[in-house]
Amino acid sequence: MRDGERTVPIDDGRCFACGPKNPIGLCLDFERAGSDEVFCWTVLSDEFQGWQNIAHGGIGMTLLDEAMAHAAAAKGYRGVTASMNVRFRKPVPLNVPVAIEGHVIWQRRNVVGLRAMVRDEDGTLLLEGEGSFVSMGSVHDADDRRTPQE
Repeated sequence: MRDGERTVPIDDGRCFACGPKNPIGLCLDFERAGSDEVFCWTVLSDEFQGWQNIAHGGIGMTLLDEAMAHAAAAKGYRGVTASMNVRFRKPVPLNVPVAIEGHVIWQRRNVVGLRAMVRDEDGTLLLEGEGSFVSMGSVHDADDRRTPQE
């Protein structure tokens, strides 16, 4: 890719966070919870440990990043992370369900502002983040796993 050249990101199913073809990935499966919101439950196994019995902080950030990406897609944007700020409120436990949600909070030209949270089964906030994504086009701009064209 040359300077200034934009290409549409392609979802070939190998994404570490959500790709079903990635044998070492998280296999997150988000559902729409509105026109610009997504939701997912997951259980993180021991492979994703940082300190004993808790997820590595980078894995927690991955959960937030992926929720933001899917929220942007729910709104119709295919993009990449430009920036992200994270607040670690409580450790993310391993081997128990956690809920992940993402929301679009604003959009200006080709930049989308997003918010994501990770909660435990009781609804306690574990992680939260805000970020911005640069839109590289519409979710319908490619024939791939995300939007197969018939």
